[in-house]
Amino acid sequence: MSEALEAGALRVAYLVNHYPKVSHSFIRREILALERQGIAVTRIAVRGWADALPDPADRAERERTRYLLQSGIAAPLGSALVMALTRPLRFLRAARLAASMWRRSERTVFHHLAYLAEACRVVQWTDAARCTHLHAHFGTNGAEVAMLARELGGPPYSFTVHGPEEFDSPQALGLGEKARRSAFVVAVSSFGRSQLLRWLPAAHWPKVEVVHCGLEQAFHRGAPAGASAAPRLVCVGRLCEQKGQLLLVEATKRVVDAGHPVELVLAGDGEMRAEVEALIDQLGLRANVRITGWIANDQVREEILAARALVLPSFAEGLPVVIMEAMALRRPVITTFVAGIPELVRDGESGWLIAAGDVDGLAGAMAACLAAPTETLERMGEAAHARVLARHDVDIEAAKLAKLFRASSAASPSAPMKEAA
Repeated sequence: MSEALEAGALRVAYLVNHYPKVSHSFIRREILALERQGIAVTRIAVRGWADALPDPADRAERERTRYLLQSGIAAPLGSALVMALTRPLRFLRAARLAASMWRRSERTVFHHLAYLAEACRVVQWTDAARCTHLHAHFGTNGAEVAMLARELGGPPYSFTVHGPEEFDSPQALGLGEKARRSAFVVAVSSFGRSQLLRWLPAAHWPKVEVVHCGLEQAFHRGAPAGASAAPRLVCVGRLCEQKGQLLLVEATKRVVDAGHPVELVLAGDGEMRAEVEALIDQLGLRANVRITGWIANDQVREEILAARALVLPSFAEGLPVVIMEAMALRRPVITTFVAGIPELVRDGESGWLIAAGDVDGLAGAMAACLAAPTETLERMGEAAHARVLARHDVDIEAAKLAKLFRASSAASPSAPMKEAA
């Protein structure tokens, strides 16, 4: 960031539980787009300082990120002691708020005390950086730390809710309380906004905004327009229950048994890899299914371009960024009719939408894609490309966020809040 930008910029802090991370490239893109909007962004994360990162852009981000627990819990505890001595009333109110969050939570009281200590350190860092707003990604513990930081006298806060985790346990996470106390809340889809509205009084509904995750033009610039001739499909994502890869392997077996040549690439890794590999062996699909492990963004791009379509049979989602990436690269998608996905993917136009959990429907869509003429795939790819570019340009979406940050900062004192009498 230039010295001129640093000198006159609105200063915002970003708080993420784990950053940078292979599956969180959308956060990195958003931060960089905000900096192009003239906003100085201080990156704060709880963990992530020692991860193996295949992407050079993530490694560069790590160098710009401060970590709350990199030196252990002693530093946050020290910050908590300072806050207790210098802002005793605010510290007491924040402690009471942390206790109220614990009583409804599935986590222990020690977790929430740790969030309080982390919040104390966040306030010290945001005060030192003269940040006028704090934004967290995900409505989980990061949003609680941001809320506690505000109670301690830190800047106004907001957070982005992605789903599905937040929507699985909204009461245990205190999602409504976090949203009620915030300056505003961001949902990445209209579906996500609707789920937030369920837990807020109607008077607070106007503060829930939709800001899509975005793509940079460099990601799809220069990508070949033609469809892949190879009988290859790619699934990109963490190998976990909600992404449905076990069902996808079963569907692949049915496609093979029906006589269709197919190669399935599972681009990613995760806690269910051993289980997925066991099913591949059980069904005799070693010649048809390949798992890449975690790969860098450039490699993900190449895997998508080498496939006829992206297939993502998720059981629960927010709005997957990888669907946006495939569509931007002119690849149709085979995916499920859940959460925010139907807001982007149009069945029969830019891909195939199927019912979640329907292995026959999934196998049928895969077979239809593999049998489709090149002209059909190219037409679908062009429709996908046009739709995602109209809805998910990162600079357009970052401009929406920048407007919200500026409004929040203008409505609140620029100096750190003092101890209340």
